[in-house]
Amino acid sequence: MKIMVFDVAAESGGALTILNQYYDSAIKDKDNEWIFVVSTPELKETDNVKVLNYPWIKKSWFHRLYFDYLIANKLVKKNKVEEILSLQNVVVSKVKVKQTLYLHQPLPFIEKRYGLIENFKFWLYQNIISKIIYKSIREADEVIVQTKWIMEAATEKANVKKDKFILKQPELNVSIKTLYTPDKNSENLFFYPASGLTYKNHEVIVNACKLLKHKGISNYKVLFTLKGDENKHIKKLKQIVLDENLPIEFIGTIDIDTVYEYYSKSILIFPSYIETFGLPMLEAKMHETPILASDCAFSKEILDGYEKVEFFDPFDHQSLANMMLRNIIKCSF
Repeated sequence: MKIMVFDVAAESGGALTILNQYYDSAIKDKDNEWIFVVSTPELKETDNVKVLNYPWIKKSWFHRLYFDYLIANKLVKKNKVEEILSLQNVVVSKVKVKQTLYLHQPLPFIEKRYGLIENFKFWLYQNIISKIIYKSIREADEVIVQTKWIMEAATEKANVKKDKFILKQPELNVSIKTLYTPDKNSENLFFYPASGLTYKNHEVIVNACKLLKHKGISNYKVLFTLKGDENKHIKKLKQIVLDENLPIEFIGTIDIDTVYEYYSKSILIFPSYIETFGLPMLEAKMHETPILASDCAFSKEILDGYEKVEFFDPFDHQSLANMMLRNIIKCSF
């Protein structure tokens, strides 16, 4: 069988991880012929895997739309594809082969709604692109989702039955070397591995630390896996950290082994309020790490039944500060 995988959106982060996982599986599948259609990721071709790169898609929204509606379906027909796997939240239009859709864009399904001026890109996803995603869900033969909350929300929004969905959590091959062990002789350490996107919500941690400083609490440290120059928002937050002399350190990107090492000796703070899954929470859970997590549907699902978690309103820095203080006191005795 000839299978074409579309993922021109993937470039970094979780989307690229998903693409690489399917690519690795395809290489091992000698019974089928695979064709990966991507933008900038560099995937090597093998005997059974062909790669088509279209980097110009990343130039603008217009280029992406041009590809989706005028190029994609022609590629399917030209290569005589028998099945499509779309990893980019929308199906390929005007084709008659079986399509499986991988749905991992949470913006159309979250409770928080964005205004046009507040965040144009998010508004666009929630009010325009969402319609295309709902239509794609209805047209797809199968829809893969990572969480039950996405499945339930998509069922309602797209008005389809649940039997169309396949629940498949991200693959996680973790070798646990050291479980979380509090060290009474070391500093109280908090850890947040995340990119600099606004919804990752580093701001609530910074504001919580400002509040703790005003209360005279300083015997702790927070680590961000950022350099501090990722975007205007992060630059602004770093300047606040410097001006206020807050115990927050920007340690930059670190490898996965170092991430796991921090899970064994720090408390995870996860204040993000837009996630399909939220992988760090599952990783930390596997290390038995204490977690302070945003009170959101995805967090509640991933951490259901986990005893070492406290949930806070991701927009309430007072609540987070109180939780951090309780853990600082607990670790000090």
